[in-house]
Amino acid sequence: MAVTAAMVKELREMTGAGMMDCKKALAATDGDMDKAVEFLREKGLAGAEKKAGRIAAEGIVATAMTDDEKKAVVVEVNAETDFVAKNAKFQAYVAQVAAQALTTTAADMDTFMAEKWVADETLTVKEALSSQISIIGENMNIRRFKQVVEENGVVVSYIHAGGRIGVLVDVETDVVNDAVKEMGKNIAMQIAALNPKYTSRDEVSAEFIEHEKGILMAQIQNDPKEASKPEKVIQGMIQGRINKEMKEICLLDQTYVKAEDGKQSVAQYVAQVAKENGAKITVKGFVRFETGEGLEKKEENFAEEVAKQMGN
Repeated sequence: MAVTAAMVKELREMTGAGMMDCKKALAATDGDMDKAVEFLREKGLAGAEKKAGRIAAEGIVATAMTDDEKKAVVVEVNAETDFVAKNAKFQAYVAQVAAQALTTTAADMDTFMAEKWVADETLTVKEALSSQISIIGENMNIRRFKQVVEENGVVVSYIHAGGRIGVLVDVETDVVNDAVKEMGKNIAMQIAALNPKYTSRDEVSAEFIEHEKGILMAQIQNDPKEASKPEKVIQGMIQGRINKEMKEICLLDQTYVKAEDGKQSVAQYVAQVAKENGAKITVKGFVRFETGEGLEKKEENFAEEVAKQMGN
């Protein structure tokens, strides 16, 4: 029986094996789909569907950037174990995903997964992922990506702990030199370490502030000693605590971690660098990805897993 492209596509979707492996399997089994699946399983090339039920919460974050440093992307690709995340083959694949995400026009993950895989245009991004799952032997997932573009300045990237955390910082500036880039890198390190939620107070909604004030008021009312204080004093206490919270969650309000006096804020550090370089500098925003954040991590008994694999 002649092997058709449609047959290869069907087998690839069933097993997650690579296109050429599917073609060889169909040729070896005279086009019998069931036998072709068994052929691939015997060769250790099938199994993407079976692996797809397992939680992929490890992995790495990677970045990619254009040569002019005006556009960058950060991606998160997950695997099941930290062991695979440290594998050179997996890391090379993630670098390809980042390169693809840098140039994509996709607005969501479904569109991104459906587009042609740049490294092999006979595949979609989703099909290339299935192929990698079969090769590497663990469930994997391209979880998310985010592009940052700054035409009037520079985008700075930083990877922490070998891909555990990735940060992009959007720096608008009329002077792009090593000092300004170093400032961006220092701020990216700050973001990685202290995980701010906002760039500045301007991004914090009035609803959030009112919600926090309501919580603080309830805390005060539950303390008879504090509740007995004059209203003006209570409002002052609430505002003081709100200001303290803003210094924790807003990047520019945070204390700059490398400040020699331990008092300089990130905003003051940016102003200092701007003055020293005769520049106008605005930190417009940032993106911070941490591997596995928000995902449930499945605890596996390693000995049981090995025994299971040996049994198979």
